[in-house]
Amino acid sequence: MRLLQFLLITFLVVGVVAAQPAAAQESANPVCQEDSGTLASMIEGFLQLTTALGLMGLLVVWQGESVAEMFTLSRDQLSRIKQHKITALKSAVILVLLGPLFALAGRTMDLPVAQCVDLTPF
Repeated sequence: MRLLQFLLITFLVVGVVAAQPAAAQESANPVCQEDSGTLASMIEGFLQLTTALGLMGLLVVWQGESVAEMFTLSRDQLSRIKQHKITALKSAVILVLLGPLFALAGRTMDLPVAQCVDLTPF
């Protein structure tokens, strides 16, 4: 179990550090040409803000649960705490992967917003 946690955390850290955001494509659709890209920059900023807050929330929950594990006496409480940590980790992985998956699906479906907005979280 510890190995799985280590691999997941390592994957997240390497993915965040090594990922380089793709350059937003310039095209002739109305979403991209709206007043020097304010809508595109608002969408990018919202995605980056929510992803950063979600990752910070994961760190706070993870550390809080780790401290609670040290003072827990019951096996039932300990198993619930570990299950909550796993749920928080799954939520953070989904949050980080949601932007790139939407970008891929949007480009496949030829959505105008996916062609000019960089949806990579970092």
